[in-house]
Amino acid sequence: MIPPAVAIADPTVRECPGCGLFQTVPPVQPGITARCGRCGTTLRRGRAHALDWSMALTLAALVLLVIMCSATLMSVSTAGISHSIGLFAGPEELVRRNMAALALVIVFTIVLAPLGKLIGTIYVLARLREAEPPRHLRRVFLAVQRLTPWSMLEVFVFGVFVAYVKLGDSVQIGLGYGVFALLVLTFILVWADGALDREAVWAALDPLQRAAASGVPRRASGQEGEAIGCESCGLVCVPAANPSQCPRCGSVLHRRKPDSVARTWAFVIAAAILYIPANTYPVLTVVQLGAGAPSTILGGVRELIASRMYPLAALVFFASVAVPMLKLIGLSIMLVATQTGRAGWLRDRTRLYHIVRWIGRWSMIDIFMESLLGALVRFGTIITIEPGVGAIAFCSVVILTIFAAESFDPRLMWDAAQPSEPMRLALALPAPAERA
Repeated sequence: MIPPAVAIADPTVRECPGCGLFQTVPPVQPGITARCGRCGTTLRRGRAHALDWSMALTLAALVLLVIMCSATLMSVSTAGISHSIGLFAGPEELVRRNMAALALVIVFTIVLAPLGKLIGTIYVLARLREAEPPRHLRRVFLAVQRLTPWSMLEVFVFGVFVAYVKLGDSVQIGLGYGVFALLVLTFILVWADGALDREAVWAALDPLQRAAASGVPRRASGQEGEAIGCESCGLVCVPAANPSQCPRCGSVLHRRKPDSVARTWAFVIAAAILYIPANTYPVLTVVQLGAGAPSTILGGVRELIASRMYPLAALVFFASVAVPMLKLIGLSIMLVATQTGRAGWLRDRTRLYHIVRWIGRWSMIDIFMESLLGALVRFGTIITIEPGVGAIAFCSVVILTIFAAESFDPRLMWDAAQPSEPMRLALALPAPAERA
């Protein structure tokens, strides 16, 4: 059994996840953002009535998610033939075409991950109102945090938009109640994510604040050993052994992500290899009157340009071509800089890491669009759209780059550039408070 670490005495001390600097993060007022004094990473945002607002918004989002899953999404008609589809029509069509893995990814990112995130958040916020919240809430909230990057409903909205515009000139297409529920749901989800104060939730779940009931050791001064910031909940602890367990959330403590550079290189190389078939094999095939016309990602961009849909062509090119390439290049630059100990542009490279981590999921726009087109355009010998094997390779690239970004530890860039700088709690600096 892994022994628990001992939390330091000052609960306001945090280790910056961007550069590893220990600093004091004082309570911030609503509308105020506390940023790292060295790399600029956001450490905390002040929110008013955060838990109450989050509860209300999350409940509303859950209702809208149920409506979206059960209502009609889109309908099409051509040559006197019409049909409508729901949210699961695209994955069902992929399963019929022996692409069950791709269908599973789509269902997970637009249904299962959002559903698990919403139910978990509601459960945690509801049980926090009890005088003694149960200890298992920590594991539930950890699961919510880990599901968050895979909840991609806001990306799915753009996939619906691209499919709608792309089909607008060839067939009659209508929007169902499911699309309107999706639009409102996306807005509320973004609002709820911004309203939720995760630090306030962890503070309410902190067993060290309930020592009399739980029997957890008292906080140490933090001077007798090297402090470690928990990657999951942010609590700064002094390890009792190696390895040690965070006393607040139960995660295993690591000074830096284990084998971060090696694992990130593995994901980057695998994604770079798959990026070639993703752009050379067709992602969909339009079969019209028995004749097929395969289309790659770049071919689809050229078709949009030929149809004078320039904004849409730019969106697809950026999300499906530029973003994966920029992620691979950006991660490679950060990895090489870490291994060579480059000291220049550290703050900019840290900012680049946060951008790479956030933007990668938006490449799923093309996958969602192809799933919708394959389900919508099924008119027998007149016209049919079939997803291609390139879509599987491209989806793999997106997933691998997300794993790569999650595996990389940006603090290693600062460690490599400043190997002689001690990172003890005694050198903590106050984080400046800035307006959000």
